[in-house]
Amino acid sequence: MPLIDLPLQQLFEYEGINPRPDDFDAYWERALKELRATDPETELVQSQFQTPGAECFDLYFNGVRGARIHAKYLRPKQAADKHPVVLQFHGYTGNAGDWADKLALVSLGYSVLAMDVRGQGGLSEDVGGVKGNTLNGHIIRGLDDHPDNLLFRHIYLDTAQLARIALHLPECDPEQLFACGGSQGGALTIACAALEPRVKKLAPMYPFLCDYRRVWEMDLAKDAYEELRAYFRKFDPQHERETEIFKKLGYIDLQHLADRIQGEVMMAVGLVDTVCPPSTQFAAYNKITSKKRVEIFPDFGHEYLPGFWDKTIQFFLGQY
Repeated sequence: MPLIDLPLQQLFEYEGINPRPDDFDAYWERALKELRATDPETELVQSQFQTPGAECFDLYFNGVRGARIHAKYLRPKQAADKHPVVLQFHGYTGNAGDWADKLALVSLGYSVLAMDVRGQGGLSEDVGGVKGNTLNGHIIRGLDDHPDNLLFRHIYLDTAQLARIALHLPECDPEQLFACGGSQGGALTIACAALEPRVKKLAPMYPFLCDYRRVWEMDLAKDAYEELRAYFRKFDPQHERETEIFKKLGYIDLQHLADRIQGEVMMAVGLVDTVCPPSTQFAAYNKITSKKRVEIFPDFGHEYLPGFWDKTIQFFLGQY
């Protein structure tokens, strides 16, 4: 097997190297206080897409700082009064995807909420000066401002707001609120369960946004992390602020939020992933203190992982 990172045993021992800011907990308590003060003003609009077995809606809600966030909401027409709800999160620059790919979960009697990340490829707003998408550069957005203005701070809070909306749906069984996604979606799955610990099960696949300094030291600030290299080249070409930059990125480094998770975790990692290196993912995984397991794909990178979606459904069903 080719080795692009630490040996597997060392991965299970790796604790991450990106610094954790001293005021990290106060930072996120302040953020959550802002979220609690944000009225979601939830709106449901019936979608043009409908099927015999599912009701489909465009759901809109307020995130922090005045952004209007969009999610696709599907609920089974015939299901128990209280049933599971699955939160889905998409990859970087993507969107919530097609309605049809969520129908397998609906067929099991589950409702689905799939969020468009603000400013990326869907309908959610990034209100940082303009309406519409901003698509790229989201990791570095806010690095030259107060840490409270980091864009991913707001995005992580959007996931928690979505979870809280789900918990207030009359059809939601609060003991069966689940979350899943890959890459950025895996990262947001972790963020959601960390900031709203009532998420009971989560299945992140090769999560992004973990251990930024490790990415840098592995010379993998490319692909999804390319903006880190671009930032230094354009705004700190001699790395005079390197320590400051990585410390500020620590506020949105998910390894430092992972110990807040209370739900059961099933994570998937490809050991030849050069987009989100395995060690960065284990930096978060190893800090999770709730019940957990990791599904290892030795010969796979940042790609389709055969069988993991089947295992995710079995995991949600309590069969795996």
